[in-house]
Amino acid sequence: MPEIPVDFRAPPPSPVASGRRSSFTNEDILTEFLETSPRVPDLVLPDNIFPKQRHLESPPVVDFVSLCFHHDDALRDVVSRSMATIGCFQIINHGIPPQLITSVAQSAAGIFCVPLGNRAAVTRSPEKPWGFEEYHSEEEEEEANEFSEEFVWCEDHEFKLKMEGILPRGYQNFSEKMESLKTRVETVAEKILAVMLKNVARKFEGDVNVVRCGHEVGSVCCISKHCRDDRSGRWGSSLKYDVIRMLIRGADYYHSLCVHVCDGCSEFHVYSKKSWLSFYPEQGALIITGGDQTQILSGGYYKHVIGRPIFQCEKEDNISMTFLYSPPNSENNFETYEERTITLGQQVIMAIVLTLMYHVLIYGYQNI
Repeated sequence: MPEIPVDFRAPPPSPVASGRRSSFTNEDILTEFLETSPRVPDLVLPDNIFPKQRHLESPPVVDFVSLCFHHDDALRDVVSRSMATIGCFQIINHGIPPQLITSVAQSAAGIFCVPLGNRAAVTRSPEKPWGFEEYHSEEEEEEANEFSEEFVWCEDHEFKLKMEGILPRGYQNFSEKMESLKTRVETVAEKILAVMLKNVARKFEGDVNVVRCGHEVGSVCCISKHCRDDRSGRWGSSLKYDVIRMLIRGADYYHSLCVHVCDGCSEFHVYSKKSWLSFYPEQGALIITGGDQTQILSGGYYKHVIGRPIFQCEKEDNISMTFLYSPPNSENNFETYEERTITLGQQVIMAIVLTLMYHVLIYGYQNI
């Protein structure tokens, strides 16, 4: 077949701009703008993603009996101010035996002896947010387990059966002790929450918004194992890791109050969206921090914060427990905690209604 010649002609040249001067009147301004606009501005970035740590002498230490049973108005004002400013205070004389706390902590330490390979059936998930903490990579798991581990306990029947299958001897004993401690902690939290809501209702004279505080899972307990600090150089980075993880997962459980059982901790840190506070807790005290439900119910007056005990010990591991308390009724409102009184106007209306009902009944009886 004859060869077909290939046309290698180049495309026509682009039109050349004429030397005519631009008609834009402020050409110098336009040129300066074009020269400076592509430049990236100098940004001053913060050295740290965390706010500066502030040390407190100590949040108020409140006697539980005087607050809830002797109706000490001065103590109620102290609690109200502390929850509004830092979202935290301490409770002593709470009536929970220290022997019970020690016994539960010792039993809880045995839960973390479960091998990692056996934890799959009782690992936390969005559908069942209790059990062992979930890790997504080997590096994350290794980094976390060097300093702390977490286990979330609740009274779910299915969860209890799974744990008894993994720990047939020790879990039943631990669960019975934990139920006893939970009952006592809930009694303390219930009394304190009633005082707080009643006090803030008086402050706003009943002018508060009543809202539904989301889905409740009931009161749960977050048990943390704080490993001994063998390498103090990496402790700071691990703390930041735990704080980020804690802030991300802070909304997993709706709750009104957190009751922290962490006797023997070196410090206690309180984190919020705007501040990071630390203090040295009172020996034997329960630390109370505000929850998201309390903040909503108080119209933002009480602060929702996240608390974390810090253990700096080189000899042994430590156990801390955080009870997330929510009242049985999810539709919390201030009327539950206020003293219900009948005003004079309501008494007059009730008397008129009863009088009318009496005459109607008499009239009906006479006509029968």
